[in-house]
Amino acid sequence: MQSFSSKKKVIEQKKMTLLERLYLPAIFQGLGITLKHFFKKKTTINYPEQKRSVAAAFRGLHVLKRDEKGAERCTACGLCAVACPAEAITMEAGERRAGEEHLYREEKYAIKYEINMLRCIFCGFCEDACPKDAIYLETTFAPANYDRNDFIYGKDRLVEGFKRDEIVPPVVRTLEEANL
Repeated sequence: MQSFSSKKKVIEQKKMTLLERLYLPAIFQGLGITLKHFFKKKTTINYPEQKRSVAAAFRGLHVLKRDEKGAERCTACGLCAVACPAEAITMEAGERRAGEEHLYREEKYAIKYEINMLRCIFCGFCEDACPKDAIYLETTFAPANYDRNDFIYGKDRLVEGFKRDEIVPPVVRTLEEANL
C-alpha cells in the first residue's frame, strides 16, 4: 500500500469507566438537550388564526384584475399562455357584443381563461408578459384539495370581484341565438 504522507495518527481506545458503561452521562446529556428545547420559544404557528408573514417577492395565487370602471382588463392576447414555461394557461378569445361594454375594456376578451394550478410553477412570467396588467400573482397561498379538478381555476375563481351572473357562457349564447 502506497502512503501519501509520512504523518500517521495512532488512535487509542481508552477503557470506559463504570459510569460510562452504564451510559448515565449520555442519558443525562440527552435529557438536558430535551429540557433546553422544551423551554425555548415555539416556532409553530396556529395557521388559520395566525398568518405567517411572506416576503415582498412572494408569488401566490393568480388574480385577473379589473380596471377602475370594473371592466376586465384581459384582452385574450395569449402572451401569458405563450410565456408560461409549464403550459398551465389555456384561453379562448371572443368578440364583445353590444351591451357588454361595461364588462370588457376592449373588443376582444377571454371567453374561457383557465390556469391548471397543478402545472403552475408560480414563476410570474405570465404577470411579466401581460401588456394590459391584467394578471397578478397575489400573496395568498394555494389551498390544498383532494380533487384534481378543483385545481383548474377558471374565470369564476380568477377574476377579481367576480359575480356569476355577469358572464353568460358561450354555449348558452349559441342556444339563445338559435331561438331568435
